[in-house]
Amino acid sequence: MIASFSDLKNKVILVTGAGRGIGKSIALSLAAQGAHVVFNYRGDEAKATELKEELEKAGGKATGLKFDVTDYEAMTKAIDEFTKTVAPISGLVNNAGISKDTLLLRLKPDEISSILDTNLKGSMMVTQALSRNFLKAENVSIVHMSSIVGLMGNASQAAYAASKAGLIGFSKSVAKELASRNVRSNVICPGFIQTDMTDALNEKAKEEYSKVIPLGRFGTTEEVSNLTCFLLSQASSYITGETFKIDGGMYI
Repeated sequence: MIASFSDLKNKVILVTGAGRGIGKSIALSLAAQGAHVVFNYRGDEAKATELKEELEKAGGKATGLKFDVTDYEAMTKAIDEFTKTVAPISGLVNNAGISKDTLLLRLKPDEISSILDTNLKGSMMVTQALSRNFLKAENVSIVHMSSIVGLMGNASQAAYAASKAGLIGFSKSVAKELASRNVRSNVICPGFIQTDMTDALNEKAKEEYSKVIPLGRFGTTEEVSNLTCFLLSQASSYITGETFKIDGGMYI
């Protein structure tokens, strides 16, 4: 079931990493609400066109901006051009992220840099690039997609956990800094969610992971999307600086 929030209709929202998984589900859910979904893509024009058509078919407007979150110059140029010629952006979902599971003793400097640059620095720079725009927009809400691993840590995911934990501190700082301008900032920490990554696990692994989840199952991308839409809407207008776990009770 997709939760409905009428004030999301025509709201202009940038979703990074919307090409697959949780990000795509969020983008489609927002489009179904009638939002104008802005998404970034790194180079595949055909896939960007396909996503745009999917979003429009779902009921919303869609615009693709060509940039990587780690390329500050290209990102600021694309965002500035859009906000000046089309409309202010009043919603942001920092979802773009990567992961590489590696034992700490084998973790290489370039792997740390790659994970931190995408997951943490990329989100920080997108938010910073939009900060002046946010001062001109109304009812601005930012949602940072962290992870339950950012709260509890995990073996072989030191760099990933650090990047996701960093998002939580960043979000709280943004919430305090921009609250006077009615800009809200919150974090979502998903646990095991049914995506391409978890689909690749064998059945035995899925069963073992499910045993540590009180609700006994993986979550769905739709469930994450519903929470995201709530936080982007005015239904959550008095919530900022918070961190929401959506993990079936795995980390209580």
